[in-house]
Amino acid sequence: MKSVMNKQFDYCPIEITIRALGRKYKPVILFHLLKGARRYKELQREIPGVSQRMLTLHLKELERDGLVSRTSFPEVPPRVEYDITEFGRSLEGVLEAMNAWGKTQSAV
Repeated sequence: MKSVMNKQFDYCPIEITIRALGRKYKPVILFHLLKGARRYKELQREIPGVSQRMLTLHLKELERDGLVSRTSFPEVPPRVEYDITEFGRSLEGVLEAMNAWGKTQSAV
């Protein structure tokens, strides 16, 4: 655990979860990474409406918080992959619940 994740807060547990997932695209990025490592452009294609700036910002924050890992491969052209960490995977139940609830709402 890193950053805001390992500090003691006087908040309720839901607020700690919101700190991890609080930004608009963070849960979406993590949900896609549950399926396996992705390159930046793959994530950009899978998340309609996300700007390059926002995707970059959220990936950096997720990496800083220990939820996502970034691996650079020494190839030409350079290749970078993002993957969910074990700590990030601990949010899988929350992400699956959000996905299931969203599906019920989109049917309304």
